[in-house]
Amino acid sequence: MKKAALFLIICPIFVFNASASDEALLASESAMAPVIRRYQTDAWSLGKFYNVPMSPLARERKARFNQSWLTKLDKIDFDKLGVDGRIDWLLLRDHLNNEIRRLKEDESDDKELSEILPFAETMIRLEEDRRAMKPLDARTAAATLGDLKGQVEQIQKRIASGLDPKSEDKNKLVFKMTHVRRALNTLRWMKRGFGKWYDHYHGYDPEFSWWAEKPYTALNESLENYAGFLRKSVLKIKKGEEEPIIGDPIGAEAFRGELAHEMIPYSPEELIAIGRKELAWCKAEMKKAAADMGLGDDWQAAMERTKQDFVLPGQQDELIIELAHEAVNFLETNELVTIPDLAKETWRVEMMSLEAQKFTPFFYYGGQHIAVAYPTNAVDHDQKLMSLRANNRHFSRATVHHELIPGHHLQGFMRDRYSAHRDLFGTPFLGEGWALYWEMLLWDLNFQKTPENRMGMLFWRAHRCARIIVSLSFHLEQMSIDEMIDFLVDEIGHERDSATAEVRRYVAGDYGPLYQCAYMLGGLQIRALHKDLVDSGKMTNRAFHDAILHQGSMPVEMIRAALTGTKLEKNYKTNWKFYK
Repeated sequence: MKKAALFLIICPIFVFNASASDEALLASESAMAPVIRRYQTDAWSLGKFYNVPMSPLARERKARFNQSWLTKLDKIDFDKLGVDGRIDWLLLRDHLNNEIRRLKEDESDDKELSEILPFAETMIRLEEDRRAMKPLDARTAAATLGDLKGQVEQIQKRIASGLDPKSEDKNKLVFKMTHVRRALNTLRWMKRGFGKWYDHYHGYDPEFSWWAEKPYTALNESLENYAGFLRKSVLKIKKGEEEPIIGDPIGAEAFRGELAHEMIPYSPEELIAIGRKELAWCKAEMKKAAADMGLGDDWQAAMERTKQDFVLPGQQDELIIELAHEAVNFLETNELVTIPDLAKETWRVEMMSLEAQKFTPFFYYGGQHIAVAYPTNAVDHDQKLMSLRANNRHFSRATVHHELIPGHHLQGFMRDRYSAHRDLFGTPFLGEGWALYWEMLLWDLNFQKTPENRMGMLFWRAHRCARIIVSLSFHLEQMSIDEMIDFLVDEIGHERDSATAEVRRYVAGDYGPLYQCAYMLGGLQIRALHKDLVDSGKMTNRAFHDAILHQGSMPVEMIRAALTGTKLEKNYKTNWKFYK
């Protein structure tokens, strides 16, 4: 106790002298923040434990968990919450309902997969019994492994029979390619998890090793053969060749649920119409740029000339650094947003692998670094030229500020420091919409200097319009993979390799179904809010942008409520028609 007292006496008192830019550090957080952090922690623990693919037990437990949190949430006195607290309460309620909705959709998806993976139920039960620490009878387990091997071989025969047009087998099965692709991915995860089940006992339990080693090895071989059969014979994936693009449309009903969750009060058809209207504006501006380049209204010719202006090998990273500094200088000169010195200091450039470029043919932000696509000496001459043209100086100029500052790098830097509890409510309509909004604002502020600069900025803006059109049309089953690629080539000016890589990413399932349309639509949301608050003189540009960055991650409609001080009601439903 004496040492502690001595420490308190000699330790100087720390006084925090807050500057205007530090005020958010001292502001009290939402009353709901601790509640949300508790939910996040509990949900992570539950998800970490119940993570066996296709598990009915996991779905039921997660649904019950989220339902119990809805009950807890309803016991909170909503009327006593301030603006931020009400926003968080509504967001958490929406998140819980959306989790329950998605679990029901997962159940439907898993029923489709169970026909291709009929043995999955037994594999799931064995692994979940292990996690529940139930005793295992080695002899019975060995017999189960033998039965599983027979089930794997039987389903392979039935599917092979279905592939034979001459087969008269009444039990033959025919599946959609999308279901087979999903089943193959699930099988990969299941095999890995089942290997952990086996390793848990093998070598540690002599009786298990004696009974189960041979049956497990035989089963594993059958699973490998089955996976190879699905890849080669059903999906027609040949070793050494590019995999075919196989997407999985979610359909109109699921789409409505996703739109409601993202607080977008428009139908898919209305959103496609917005995409086409914005694309028409881009085309008109491209024709103006073409005229200024002496090419009449031939925007395709103007695009081709723009693509020829690329840097030589070894110079792309230097170009990125130059363009990043140019953007920061413009932002600070025009007092558009506060940029902390540490944010300007802590980013770097990394060159993208050739494998990564199959899915991302341009740039992406990877957390403190901008990953840059550029051809290497390992690709063919024609592919080199395509990549060089696709990553030309003017396309790159319009991308760097999207990925770094004021785009994703600044956004991520601030998100980690302000209202971090709202990460649970992250949405691409803010994440990607913020970066796209800056492309539009910088255009309005004449950041572009030459007609080629304009073509570079318009290429990306038109590209995001096209993402609305092709991705929504695909998920509504109104556009095929080939039609999507052709649209990007013919209507936007993509290189075919780049368009193919883009479409592969759209439909692979790694992103939510609304992700691709969120760029432009989220940007339009923030732009509408800017018009209401900045163009009207209620806020300065800097105050507006700083305020958005301090709100954390959530739908733009809720940011609108926070910035306008709207005290939302408990029965609030999305209603903001942001596009005029």
